[in-house]
Amino acid sequence: MASQQHIEKMQLRQNFRNFWHTNLFTTIQANTPYCCFALWCAPRVSYLLRKRALYDDMSRYTCCAGYMPCSGRCGESKFPELCLAVEVVCCFPNSVASTRFLLQDEFNIQTTKCDNCIIGFMFCIQQLACIFSIIACIVGNSELREASQLLSCLANFVYCTVCACMQTQHKIEMDKRDGKFGPQPVMGVPNAQQMSRFDQAVPPFVGYAAQPGYGQAYGYSHA
Repeated sequence: MASQQHIEKMQLRQNFRNFWHTNLFTTIQANTPYCCFALWCAPRVSYLLRKRALYDDMSRYTCCAGYMPCSGRCGESKFPELCLAVEVVCCFPNSVASTRFLLQDEFNIQTTKCDNCIIGFMFCIQQLACIFSIIACIVGNSELREASQLLSCLANFVYCTVCACMQTQHKIEMDKRDGKFGPQPVMGVPNAQQMSRFDQAVPPFVGYAAQPGYGQAYGYSHA
């Protein structure tokens, strides 16, 4: 039941009407120092971003934002800071993805096809590296083993780079949410076919409640 709900949420995110302020390709240019910080101190950045995504209210924290079977059963209510620290160290990929889903669900942000291709490539090359490593262990060929090691290094490089870009993307989005880019110009009311999100039920909140006024900060006014 829970897995079906998560699948429905993933499908719903494809129809969200907002986009990330910056895509994964341009995050390095948008904030180079923070991207380097996210590369070398990835768990620390994940901790800071999750806490910021919760508006520094750790009473709203749930392990992996409720996406894992252990969520809500790890003593989060008593020791939220400790649980978050364990999450970002032991379940780092899930911690990054959970923060991403929190922002997407609250602000109706969809991931572009370009970003999806980058993330998909990261997963594919990791799987390919794993398969080559298994084959190299079974065959015992030295050349194949060296090739699998090179592929593993490439997969790790892509993984670290994409995660750093994703976390920088999240940080920039929250900078925009918090008004650090200055007031946003108010746009006209979109056409009827562009307002489908207003006619649908608000997606279930994951981890924290929606904050009022965010839609206006993005340049949308309610009719």
